[in-house]
Amino acid sequence: MNPVRPPVLEAALRSCTRSQRSPAFRNALQQRIRSSQTRCISGGTRPSAPAGGLQKTEVWAPKTRIAVGFVFIGSLIYSMVNGDNELPPDEPRPRSGQQLDAPSIAERDSLSKRESGVSVNSPMRLRMEQFIKQKQEEIVRALEAVDGKKFHADQWDRPNGGGGISCVLQDGNVFEKAGVNISVVYGTLPRAAISKMRVNHKALDPDVESLEFFAAGLSLVLHPHNPMAPTVHLNYRYFETANSDGSTNAWWFGGGTDLTPSYLFDEDAIAFHRSIKEACDAHDKEYYSRFKKWCDEYFWVKHRNESRGVGGIFFDDLDETEKDQESLFAFIQTCLGAFLPSYLPIIQKRKDMPYTEKEKEWQQIRRGRYVEFNLVHDRGTAFGLNTPGARVESILMSLPKTAAWRYQHEPERGSREERLVGVLKNPVDWV
Repeated sequence: MNPVRPPVLEAALRSCTRSQRSPAFRNALQQRIRSSQTRCISGGTRPSAPAGGLQKTEVWAPKTRIAVGFVFIGSLIYSMVNGDNELPPDEPRPRSGQQLDAPSIAERDSLSKRESGVSVNSPMRLRMEQFIKQKQEEIVRALEAVDGKKFHADQWDRPNGGGGISCVLQDGNVFEKAGVNISVVYGTLPRAAISKMRVNHKALDPDVESLEFFAAGLSLVLHPHNPMAPTVHLNYRYFETANSDGSTNAWWFGGGTDLTPSYLFDEDAIAFHRSIKEACDAHDKEYYSRFKKWCDEYFWVKHRNESRGVGGIFFDDLDETEKDQESLFAFIQTCLGAFLPSYLPIIQKRKDMPYTEKEKEWQQIRRGRYVEFNLVHDRGTAFGLNTPGARVESILMSLPKTAAWRYQHEPERGSREERLVGVLKNPVDWV
């Protein structure tokens, strides 16, 4: 039978547990114990055993007391210096409300990027982030070449991981306001949000109190000076939730692009839609018609009973029930790659056309309708503004610099303005 531990040993063990020593502290303590034992033995002769030998408990106890003495005293000194509950300086601190939890996905991703960069074998989170950063640079360079003025790049970081780059051009030669923004967000979804998302994503665990999430996307809105040149919007994004061990729980892609003219040129709408259709057809022949209809429905301004513009494509919640992750990522890449070829020819053709003061006023009224949709109906704007720590300036980047509202304004009969409203109330199949 093993001997009963003396009370001093139990106290020492409890003290050791409370102090939560790091490996470095334990190694240093063990070295000190060995060094001290060596000094004790080498500094004098070993006492001889009494006649008749020793009982087992008598041999065990002195050795234990020597070891425990060093452990207990070392632990006591450490506690006096550092406090009972403080971890050693080299020990990772637990996050608020947690006891030495596993690292968050933000911490995992930060470490992964530092140690091995981003490759085709990296998590989709990191690949999407890298891709949208590359496309932002490409789009900004192309738009600067059109306008002749430079974008102001504003980089920002989120305290819990992630951040973004907002590139904004105001009062340019071509664009009154243009924004090309990327954002990377790490956060935690509460149970209520998880329950709501499970409508479209059954992989989400309904029994957890919270889930870590990651969201990354590129969005742009271009508002030209010239009322003959259309406003254009684009957004492509990736969303993912993670289990407590960092593994992916659920994922999906979303996005789209649409054109909002103040004065309708059929050839522009046709060219824009044709470019988008070609991008969709490269991946699935059914995508364009399906996502074009989705766009017409999503950008419907209910309180005005009209569409925001002449449409494009829109989709959301594309996950493993649609296609595999690599196929959907390739689709996103093709769509983003199609943006400049679809819009640059239009802006080049319309940016220098003559216009009247009355036509400029109509553009301002149409911009007012654009603002109404974004602030009342747009899910992306609502999600951003309701995300703790969100950067409001970047979220509201999509709003035009100027807009107008006229009480009970109605376009003249037979005018170009009336024709536009007729198309907005009855969406057209352009290709």
